[in-house]
Amino acid sequence: MTQPDDPSHSPVVIVGAGPTGLTLALSLGLAGIPVTLLEAESALHEESRGAAYHPPTLEIFARFGIVDAMRRIGIAAPVWQIWDLVDGLVAEFDLGLLADRTPFPYRLHLEQGRLARLLLDRIGEAAPSVTVRFGCPVVDAGQDRDTAWVDLAGGERIAAPFVIGCEGARSVVRQASGIAFEGFTWPERFLVSVLTLDLAQHGFANAGYIADPERWAAFFHLPGDGPPGVWRVVYPVPAEVDDAAALDPATVQANLRGILGAMGVTPPDGLYPLAATSIYRVHQRVAERFAEGRLILAGDAAHLNNPLGGFGLNGGVQDAASLAAMLVEILRHGAPHTPLLARYDRQRRPFNIRAVQALSIRNKRLLEETDPAVRRERQEELRAIAADPARARAYLLNTSMISAVEEANATE
Repeated sequence: MTQPDDPSHSPVVIVGAGPTGLTLALSLGLAGIPVTLLEAESALHEESRGAAYHPPTLEIFARFGIVDAMRRIGIAAPVWQIWDLVDGLVAEFDLGLLADRTPFPYRLHLEQGRLARLLLDRIGEAAPSVTVRFGCPVVDAGQDRDTAWVDLAGGERIAAPFVIGCEGARSVVRQASGIAFEGFTWPERFLVSVLTLDLAQHGFANAGYIADPERWAAFFHLPGDGPPGVWRVVYPVPAEVDDAAALDPATVQANLRGILGAMGVTPPDGLYPLAATSIYRVHQRVAERFAEGRLILAGDAAHLNNPLGGFGLNGGVQDAASLAAMLVEILRHGAPHTPLLARYDRQRRPFNIRAVQALSIRNKRLLEETDPAVRRERQEELRAIAADPARARAYLLNTSMISAVEEANATE
């Protein structure tokens, strides 16, 4: 990868080489802007929570020239479903209804680590002004009127006109900026089980949700090591159950029997074939502002949400695309930074509250509803929406993030 003449004085320093940071670096690099991208770890993250990409996000990746590679190794999911653990299939929605609004009328499933590798490779191919430095943990950040900077664990300081924190929930850049991270943490945790059992043979689409007051779940199909891929099934772990107990293989098997077994999915030998399990806490938080002077936030450093709907990773990539456009105006065309960064905040923060936060919370509450009458009412409403193409189309424009992204991008 070609290095800029003095990478310690790039106009932009990005902290965190996850999908958000890589998207931002690539966007700026394609515009010829020198960038230094710092990652604390020695290599790309292999952990894969987010793995579903909505149409507006795929449109961003198409501009980068990586979407064809994503489609070759990923799984297209035009159809997604809502099930009830007792009543079976409730509704099925087909993103093909949006073919006149997007060139990508489907969700694409691809493990986050594979996306990160495609982005990094594209930086190497097409963005020589970007320097990526691994093994560079940032321990502090600061700014004065004209400059921002980060301090590395080894004592090095890197200064730049702008520093962007894309390094996740514990963002050093956010903490150094004094920006509060408002919201809450759900009392239950989410357990992710990765199965090699092919759920498509049991009537499941490539993505969907199962409603139940106690044993709700989300499922989606990932490429894994190759056909037929793997299926990720996510379900809640009560607050009183500790991690070790929740991850005990016998407990995981019992919970899967309670979810999948109740829907008629039983493996031949009685055990669900598990490739991996993990557990994590779930937050709903939004930074009180997305920029403070020359310190800027994007992705999980700026907002966190539960994964029901696949909005978090998509929101981060969309943050990066929006911010990149602002920074190009500032650094290439001399636009004043204060009003443009205020516009970035106006575009992305309300978008996250209205779309990402509201939709992900609504999805969780829909799945876990305990009142039988309310559950029946919501099932009937979903069936009616799915049966009416006009209503289904409006519903899909909302759940696919298309409407919200268009609204955000139109904000002055």
